[in-house]
Amino acid sequence: MRNRPVGLKPHSRINRRIIATLLVSVVVGASQYAMAEEYKTVPVPVEQIGKMTTLSGTVIPYKEVSLAAKTPGHVTSVSGKEGDTLKTGSVLVSISDDSIQAKRRAALAEIASAQSALGNARMQYSRELISPRINSITNMPGMGMPAMFDQFFTRGFSNMSGKSDTGVERQADLYSRYSGVSQAQSRLQQAHAGLDTLDASLRDTRTVAPFDGIITQKLIEEGDTVQPGQSLMRFAYTKFLRLQVEVPVRLVTVLEKGMMVPARLDVRGPSVVARVSQIFPMADASSHTVTVKFDLPEGTPGGPGMYAEVRVPDESEVYRSAPVVPVQALMWRGSFPSVFVMDEGKPSLRLVRLGVKLDDGRMTVLAGLKGGEQIILNPPAGLASGSAK
Repeated sequence: MRNRPVGLKPHSRINRRIIATLLVSVVVGASQYAMAEEYKTVPVPVEQIGKMTTLSGTVIPYKEVSLAAKTPGHVTSVSGKEGDTLKTGSVLVSISDDSIQAKRRAALAEIASAQSALGNARMQYSRELISPRINSITNMPGMGMPAMFDQFFTRGFSNMSGKSDTGVERQADLYSRYSGVSQAQSRLQQAHAGLDTLDASLRDTRTVAPFDGIITQKLIEEGDTVQPGQSLMRFAYTKFLRLQVEVPVRLVTVLEKGMMVPARLDVRGPSVVARVSQIFPMADASSHTVTVKFDLPEGTPGGPGMYAEVRVPDESEVYRSAPVVPVQALMWRGSFPSVFVMDEGKPSLRLVRLGVKLDDGRMTVLAGLKGGEQIILNPPAGLASGSAK
């Protein structure tokens, strides 16, 4: 009886070790299976693509306006300097308005006079309706004698003597008073129109920001005298930037609106993907080029006036081989494209330099990736290099 517990103890230890080992194997296997299911990888194919031609261009604002004076005068204030940001409706430049203010006060006085004249005309018209002028003795010929008889004979004496036609005179008097009212109303409307014109001139003495943006160039200073049409400053919206490139005619046929092409700001600047936003309908007769504008991604480092390059396909050249990746594998760290490559069973973040976008939506890769490498599709958020698979 005493030997059984001693004999069972080694077997019990072995069983526990076997069970623990099996549990660890199951957990590790399940974890590896879950991680394998989490990453969907595809090999990078190599395809034949045409040669890319590099074209130089200039960074321009998304939109820019030149603000000019609309009224003569001297500049009383200028808001900010080059590079300052202002909101929509902010006053950028103010021009003296003393003479316009004086004319406005005169216009207000003219309106008051016209209103008084209109009130008097309406009063005269109302009196004519209530107490006709034709019944007044002072308006009748013959020292008022016919009117005296008319008070007894209902104007029969005047009509019989051929002095007047009561109905015609009555209508003439009413029309005269009504015309006075109409003329007074017209004078009042004309006075209000003059005031509106002066108010518009007053608004023209204030140049305001048409949209949120920055001052890119200031052409006047406080105290300068300006004339209508004179440039005051340039104002631009630079939250988004564009490239303006003069593209040779033989290359324009390859481009279409919405097409993605690789671009680089400055010689050593970062490589980004630009989108064709506008292709001008006419070519320049002297240079035989067409102006094309490309939209840059939001947050692209740089500013208006910088040198830039874009690479566009050249169908006249021979084709060459290049890796191609689906857009589902691309990640963007700021304006830098990258992919996760499986390296010895672990994901590794790889920066790539993109080429053109193919018709099926895939992107060619100019540098950073080789054909045959395994890349992760739709990498999950938070994935980092070296994560265990």
